[in-house]
Amino acid sequence: MLRSHTMHTIRDLAAQGHSIRTIALETGLARNTVRKYLRGTPEAAPRPRRPSKLDPFKDQIRTWVLTDRLLNCDTMLERLQARGYTGSVSLLKAFVHPLRPVRPQRKPVQRYETKPGDQLQIDWGEFLYEQQGRIQKLYGFTAVLSYSRMRFTWFTKRCDTPSLIRGIMLACEYLDGLPQAVLADRMKSVLLQMDGSTPQWNPQFADFLASIGVTPRVCRPYAPQTKGKVERAIGVIKSSFWPGVRFTDVDDLNQQAMAWCDRRNQRLHATTRVIPLDRWVEEGLRPLPSGFAWERFALEDRRVTSDGFVSFDGVLYGLPAVAQLTGRMVQVGVRGRNVLVWSAGGLVVTHARQPISGAQVLHPAQFAGVPPASTRPSAPAPLGHQVLAPVPVRRALGEYDQLCGVVTRERAA
Repeated sequence: MLRSHTMHTIRDLAAQGHSIRTIALETGLARNTVRKYLRGTPEAAPRPRRPSKLDPFKDQIRTWVLTDRLLNCDTMLERLQARGYTGSVSLLKAFVHPLRPVRPQRKPVQRYETKPGDQLQIDWGEFLYEQQGRIQKLYGFTAVLSYSRMRFTWFTKRCDTPSLIRGIMLACEYLDGLPQAVLADRMKSVLLQMDGSTPQWNPQFADFLASIGVTPRVCRPYAPQTKGKVERAIGVIKSSFWPGVRFTDVDDLNQQAMAWCDRRNQRLHATTRVIPLDRWVEEGLRPLPSGFAWERFALEDRRVTSDGFVSFDGVLYGLPAVAQLTGRMVQVGVRGRNVLVWSAGGLVVTHARQPISGAQVLHPAQFAGVPPASTRPSAPAPLGHQVLAPVPVRRALGEYDQLCGVVTRERAA
């Protein structure tokens, strides 16, 4: 195929009235070539497609985008590099772009910033996963320090008030301190209702924050952008961490989530243009309480069953028979990978936490000295009494007349 300069020369000479023979002599081309280009530029033959570094991974990328809904190219790049991909992210973005679903238009919102240590935003998210062909659900608790953008994520089976308190405690331990205030949505585990302009807080939640000196706050109704930092963080988790994640149990999932948070907190933040970990040192968070003043908020009341078990997160944990706690209320909490059972301020037993629901964890002394049910003496049966029916007494009618003071004719005569 001729270069564009030669093609322009052929057309210019033809426009000046030169013949094909003259143009051929002028350009050094064959007359048939000149004639062909004057009639019309021939279609260029398609170039052979060169192999791309992305070719071996395209099926996997399509699965991520179309099945797992993974649209974050930076996350894809990390996963592909672990599989041996050596190409650039621009090549990946060019391939992913036409596969993306059309985004709805967004309305602009005004971003506001807070001072260091002022605010921790918290919220829940629902996360679906597949287990043996069935769709299951977990809840993801997320907390973000508003100033530094340090984030924390924790997955659990429940999103009730005790789980919310436990999530806040774990977040404060991860962030190594307490903020001045906690900003949450208007969920029942935080806010029961508004009495005019006065909030009626959930008593358990309010007692927890009051005891550690943190102020509770809720966002305005129908205004999720009030806590947009944590809303955005949950969106990043759903688009970057969750698609295609594989885990054996909740503990394994939380370990992966912790490692992911560590990596994200050491990357340049798109809004502040500062690494969150570098900004975290400016937060000036207050120290955590120590001892039972802190641990007591992680405990939940549970009643011991007749066979010496206590249920927690869908798992039955056994108690020693010597404790004699059958039918009584105990306090159960989680510390690391252990489940602790307390009674009357004393630690009764510590079990290794079982993350799979439906399991039973026996205590070695759970039935020590307890006789089998078949050998137990039966309780005395309730006893009734049958008595003889009363025998009626037959009396003469005159006795009744005399008793009532009635005078008959016979007696009068």
